[in-house]
Amino acid sequence: MKASAFEFRFRFWIFVLVYTLGFVTPWDLAWHLDGSGPNTHVWARLAMLLYKDAGVAIGKAFNAVLIAGIVCAGVGAWLRTSGSAYLTVEVMSDTKMRGDHVVADGPYRYLRNPLYLGTWANTLALALLMAPSGAVFTIVLVVGFQLRLILGEEAFLREKLGEPYLAYCAKVSRLLPALTPRVPASGARPDWLHAAAAEIFMWGVTASFAVLGWRYDAHLLLQCVLVSLGASLIVRALQKKDPAEV
Repeated sequence: MKASAFEFRFRFWIFVLVYTLGFVTPWDLAWHLDGSGPNTHVWARLAMLLYKDAGVAIGKAFNAVLIAGIVCAGVGAWLRTSGSAYLTVEVMSDTKMRGDHVVADGPYRYLRNPLYLGTWANTLALALLMAPSGAVFTIVLVVGFQLRLILGEEAFLREKLGEPYLAYCAKVSRLLPALTPRVPASGARPDWLHAAAAEIFMWGVTASFAVLGWRYDAHLLLQCVLVSLGASLIVRALQKKDPAEV
């Protein structure tokens, strides 16, 4: 079932709501699904599983989960930035679907939806800071909502672009990255500066995990996530005003 125009228009704020509920877990007040204490987040739970079930030393277990989080955040930031650089920030952040031409350069030579795959990778990193029920809630809703967005965009592009888009879809996977380019490069020039600014939240999360994660303080990392969100909102407002000024 494809997303509606309303969902596409307000997709950013829908994501903000989903992530907020994932971190706050208001249902836990009534159902007590996650327990209590400073180590109820997924990071600690996974580390304890490695410690108890795999015999990994507790310090190494925490480090292993942290490294996985850094990798997920970094991959997500790179996919989002490269996707935005070739698609352009204006199109990426537009509240309406755009279909001027087939973008088949950069990461779009390997898969059709690098932006959404990047969001999934970033979500896995953020989920480490959530309680288990919040992590499951967030991952399921983010994946489900973005699949609806993908279906909506594909229907729009099929109608708008016709055969060129169908030919592109026949060669390039929707979400599974190919090991080699599936279509020739078109020679498009990426806008890395504006793309990196647009994805400042993703890079902020990556930097927070990589630099401060070794303090093993999930609350500190959550504060960094909020700072990164605030910075992204400022950049988002500036880019909407005039993308060339960012």
